[in-house]
Amino acid sequence: MLNHRQTLGAAVGLASAGISLPLRAQADYPSRPVHIVVPLPPGSPPDVLARVVGEQLQQEWKQSVVIDNKPGATGMIGMDTVAKAVPDGYTVGVMFMTHTVLPALFGSMPYDTRRDLTPLGNAAWLYNVLVVPANSPIKDVRDLIERAGAAPGKLTYGSGGLGSPAHLLGESFGQITRTRMLHVPFRGPSEAIQGLLGDQLSAMFATSSVAVPMVRGGKVRALAVTSPTRLSALPNVPTVAEAGVSGFGIREWEGFVAPRGTPAAVVNKWNASLTRVLALPVVQQRLTDLGMSAAEVGTPAEFGQLIDSQLDYWSGVVRTAGIKAQ
Repeated sequence: MLNHRQTLGAAVGLASAGISLPLRAQADYPSRPVHIVVPLPPGSPPDVLARVVGEQLQQEWKQSVVIDNKPGATGMIGMDTVAKAVPDGYTVGVMFMTHTVLPALFGSMPYDTRRDLTPLGNAAWLYNVLVVPANSPIKDVRDLIERAGAAPGKLTYGSGGLGSPAHLLGESFGQITRTRMLHVPFRGPSEAIQGLLGDQLSAMFATSSVAVPMVRGGKVRALAVTSPTRLSALPNVPTVAEAGVSGFGIREWEGFVAPRGTPAAVVNKWNASLTRVLALPVVQQRLTDLGMSAAEVGTPAEFGQLIDSQLDYWSGVVRTAGIKAQ
């Protein structure tokens, strides 16, 4: 039978063991496969980013990195999986601009973007190109604004669906230029592009990876790019600011998040590894080839500030435009 001293010693030993094991596990992280949840299908920009980054992390960590595609509900299914995962760093997710729009669109969500997710770091920027059909009489951005202003709701712009980046970019463009074009949602980005090629639309914001080949092939005409500087792939196409529209500094972003409660040591390891991986010339070139650019990862707190500012910004856009989920 244990005496009081022996009982106290055993309790202290158990407490010490209970504390040291998690710390040791954090120090050894990752000691088993890490899963990156992508809330969109294979081949989507977030999926491509996850695979490019995951490949390099495998080499650095000497551990498997598994890509789990969980599309559905405009990305909410995948992000909900991350939010409800065990906060040990073995399940993280790719978050992108759309996720900061969803709270304003839906109101009630299965997770709270600010409360239930821990930012790890920004990873990439994606840019869009404002395009019109090749045979369009619209000459440039100023011409588009004048025509839209003269006949509100007559010109149309397309998107891959309600709340999609192309939809939100179009709404934001209209609010800034004080014009109104009719939004025509399609079932996906590919269908919207076909609508543009079929002269069913007046204009559209298309991701650079999709727009550049079509511009070069003469299928569409580019009016402006949403990047802060001109794209090397389209050196003769002005930025939206150069075209005369100020305040439209919108660019899509993609970064990594983990469940709330993930240990600081794991968060910091992810952040440091992302910083190294995204600084590699081979990674930067691959992202450039895919129409993206590697971001300066910054700190987890800085990525959190980006997410917060985007939640506030898109909430205002959605409210002003009166967009409602269907």
